[in-house]
Amino acid sequence: MVSTNDRRTAEGTEPEPQQPRHYSEEQILESVSPRRARKLLEATLAGGFRPEEDPARDNVAAGEGHMLLMPSVLGEWSGIKVATVSPGNPQRGLPRIQATYLLMDTATLSVRAFLEGNSLTTLRTPAISAVAADHLAPRDARTLVVFGTGPQALAHIEAFAVVRDFTEVVVCGRSPEKVEVAVEHARGLGLAARAGDAQDVRSADVVVCATSASEPLFDGALVPDSACVVAMGSHEPGARELDAALMGRAQVVVEDAATALREAGDVVLAIEDGTLCEESLVPLADIVTGAVAPATDRPRVFKCVGMSWEDLAVAVGIVEGSENDDV
Repeated sequence: MVSTNDRRTAEGTEPEPQQPRHYSEEQILESVSPRRARKLLEATLAGGFRPEEDPARDNVAAGEGHMLLMPSVLGEWSGIKVATVSPGNPQRGLPRIQATYLLMDTATLSVRAFLEGNSLTTLRTPAISAVAADHLAPRDARTLVVFGTGPQALAHIEAFAVVRDFTEVVVCGRSPEKVEVAVEHARGLGLAARAGDAQDVRSADVVVCATSASEPLFDGALVPDSACVVAMGSHEPGARELDAALMGRAQVVVEDAATALREAGDVVLAIEDGTLCEESLVPLADIVTGAVAPATDRPRVFKCVGMSWEDLAVAVGIVEGSENDDV
């Protein structure tokens, strides 16, 4: 009998397996700018990928929270994000959401990279929101109203500042201290900024909702017909940031209808309330490719919950490490 080692010697030495690279938060944020992340996602949709092809994320109860398993395949690359959500962690001095990403080549399913998952999420979520806002927001948008003061709120301010020339950013939040930090963050980007409240949506061109709220943040009737609203804070069917009245009068754009009907409380609850119908949901891919035109006579709402393909598209951009900021 010929041993495995003898066979390898007779047939030629097999190549040493490639060692996976590890990407820290700092390396991830240095590798891909918010602008490039947006363009990576937009190019994926414009290239014909349909988010409905993505597997549904698996939600597993654990402890006082849950684990999320998010696999995806895009051509020669495959990957999975393992994320955990533990609501009590902030009181422990720990992040509410923690995550790790494994990137593999599709041909052999060998792991090529491990990426710190929270920073990947912080990068890709505002990037998909910015793709939507770039297509749905008024070209002359000047006022951005942001609900929330956490990492996603700050990242959305940075990502949205690239797609429109805002002259004012208004930050709304429960903690005056955290609001002031967010205001200073916006000012550090060269934007005029101030603290505000729910009434400021009256003059908003773009509204971003990036909170952990389970009830509507403002009266949807106050939102101008010309405005674009992005809600990304919830991925649970029983929680919403936007009221049913706004969802009913708006053109509602989602990453994928089936995903929204499973996970987006803003959509699910508005349908239950009878103001929104499932058939009216517009896939973001149709907006990007021009198959459906943005409405001009009513608000445009983009409700996102985050999908696996978004993590994969940005992770590939990080690993491929292009120095060119264009796709």
